[in-house]
Amino acid sequence: MALPDYFLQELKDRSDINDIISSYVNLKRRGKNLVGLCPFHNEKTGSFTVYPENGSFYCFGCHAGGDVITFIMKIENLDYIEAVKFLAGRAGLKMPEDGVDDSLSKLKTRVLEINRETARFYHSCLMSEEGKKGLEYFTKRGLSQSIIRRFGLGYSPDSKFALVNHLKKLRFTNEEMIAANVALPTRSGNVIDRFYARAMFPIIDLRGNVVAFGGRILTDEKPKYINTSDTPVYKKSQGLFAMNFAKNVKDERLILAEGYMDVISLHAAGFTGAIASLGTSLTSEQAKVIARYAKEVVICYDSDEAGQKAAQRAIPILRDTGLLVKVMAVPGNKDPDEFIRMNGKDGPARFKQLLESSGNDVEYRLLKLKTGFDLKSNDGKVRYLTAASEVLSSLENAIELEVYAGKLSEEIGVEKSAIINQSKKISAQRRRQREKKQLRDDIKFMGTEDSKVNPEKAENPRVANAEEGIIAYLFYNSDALRYVSERLPAQEFRTSFGRRVYSFIINHNSVTKPLSLTDFTQEFTVEEMSAISRILASRNEARVSARDADEYIDIIKHEAAFKGADQILKADEEDIKNYFKALRDKKK
Repeated sequence: MALPDYFLQELKDRSDINDIISSYVNLKRRGKNLVGLCPFHNEKTGSFTVYPENGSFYCFGCHAGGDVITFIMKIENLDYIEAVKFLAGRAGLKMPEDGVDDSLSKLKTRVLEINRETARFYHSCLMSEEGKKGLEYFTKRGLSQSIIRRFGLGYSPDSKFALVNHLKKLRFTNEEMIAANVALPTRSGNVIDRFYARAMFPIIDLRGNVVAFGGRILTDEKPKYINTSDTPVYKKSQGLFAMNFAKNVKDERLILAEGYMDVISLHAAGFTGAIASLGTSLTSEQAKVIARYAKEVVICYDSDEAGQKAAQRAIPILRDTGLLVKVMAVPGNKDPDEFIRMNGKDGPARFKQLLESSGNDVEYRLLKLKTGFDLKSNDGKVRYLTAASEVLSSLENAIELEVYAGKLSEEIGVEKSAIINQSKKISAQRRRQREKKQLRDDIKFMGTEDSKVNPEKAENPRVANAEEGIIAYLFYNSDALRYVSERLPAQEFRTSFGRRVYSFIINHNSVTKPLSLTDFTQEFTVEEMSAISRILASRNEARVSARDADEYIDIIKHEAAFKGADQILKADEEDIKNYFKALRDKKK
C-alpha cells in the first residue's frame, strides 16, 4: 500500500524545493526559475534548473530531474522511503505506520545496526588483552586515549570468527553480515570475518552513522590497508574520513590529507578540518561534498612521487566545484603525521606555519613544471611556457590570468600578451572539445535513456513527441483533462511509457487539486522521474497551447492506425486510403 495522499501533500507543503536544494547547490535567480551548477556532474556553466512553479528540477547537462524527493534520493544516496523519512524528519512530520514496502530500508537499518555493534566490538577488543598489539600501535603513533575514543578506533582479533560469532549472538544473519561487508562467505556456506588482526578505523557519515571500516595490518604483510566495499549504506566514491567532524569547522577551510593516521594526528594537533578520501583517488562526488562545507581546501598529501601525482589529479577536480585550492609541501618528504610528531611540542605550531604559507594550486603547478625544463635554453623556455599556458588556460578569472601571465613574462622575458593569447587559445580549444563531447553525450544519452525508459520512442519519434506534448499540456492545464481524455483514450497511446504517464494523469488529476511532480514519485522510478522532468522542462518556456494539444491528439489518433512499415505492408487498400485521407484532412 502506498503512502497516503494527505501525508504526501503535507510533506510537499513543508518541503520547499528552493530551500532544500539551496542547502546543496548555490542557486541564482533567472526569471521565475533558479539556476546553478549541477551537483550530479562536473560543469562550469550552470545547466541545473529548479522550477518553483511545479516543484521540479532538471539538469540540461546530465538530464537528471525530478521532484524534491527524487533530489534527496540522488544527493543523499537514499531509496524512496528513506528520502521521505529524511524530508519528514526535516519537516517535523511523523511517518505513517502501516502499508509501506520498505524491505530495502529495513536492510539498510540492519546494516547500520551491524556496523554500530561491530565498531563497539572492535573498540572493546582494543581495550582488552587481545587488542594489546593494536593499542601499542596507536600509542606509538602518539594518540591519546581521548583521541582513540573520539574516533572510535579499534582492533579486529586474530581469529577469523570473533566478530561473526559475536554478531550471531545478537541475532544478525549471515546474509545481513555479508551485506554489511563485515563478513565473507565460505565454500561451506558459513561466513568468516572480513577484518582480522588489524587496527580498525570506523568511517562515520555526516549523520553520525558508522557506515564502513578501514583496517591496517600491523605486520609487513600485504595489503597494508583493506576497506569496506560498497554496501547498501556506503558508497566509497562519496565517503570522506572524518567529514562528520570537519563539517563543523568555522573558518570554511578544510585540509585534504592522504590517510587515516594523517587525519587523526591533525585533529589531535587541533586541525579539526582535516579529512581524507577513502582508499581511492579523489572523486568528483567527494569534491562536491567538500564544497558544501568549505570555500577553501588545502591539499596536504605525502611528499613522495605518488602523493604529488595524486595532488595533481585532485586539483582540477576540486577547482571544478568552485573551491579555492591550495597545496602545501611538507619538508623532508614527510607526511603530516610524521612532521608533527618529529617536531614534538612545536609540531602543531610549525605545521600551522606551513599551512598559512601554502601557495595556491596555480603556483604549485607552475613550480612543479619549472623543475622539468632547462630555462637557460630557448627550447626549454618555449616548452616551459607552452606547458605553463596549459595551466593558465584553466583560469576563468581574467585578473588571475593577468597576474600569473605577468609573473611568467618577467621570469622568462616574453611579452605578457603572448602568454595570455596562448592561454586563451588553449582554453577555446578545450571549450570546443567540451561542447563536442557534450553534444555526443547528449545524443548518446537520449538514445540510451529513451531505450531504458521509453524504448518505443526510437521507432515512433513523431507520435512519442506528440504524446509528450499532451502530457505536458495536461500537467499545466488540469481544466482540460475531461476534454482531452474524452478525445484520446489511453489505449491509443503508442508508447507504453507515454500510456502509463497519461493514464496516471487521468486517474490522479482534477480541477480542484492540480498535479505536482511529487504525486508521481511512488509510481515511477528515478530514471522515469528524470524523463518526466525533461518533458516538462523542455516545454516550460514555450507552453503547449490548446491548439497544439489538438494537433498532438490528431497525430496520435491518425498515426496510431499504422505502427510500423510491416503493418502498412499488411494493410488492405481501403485502410491505406482512409489513413492518407485523414492526414490530408488534418493538414486542411
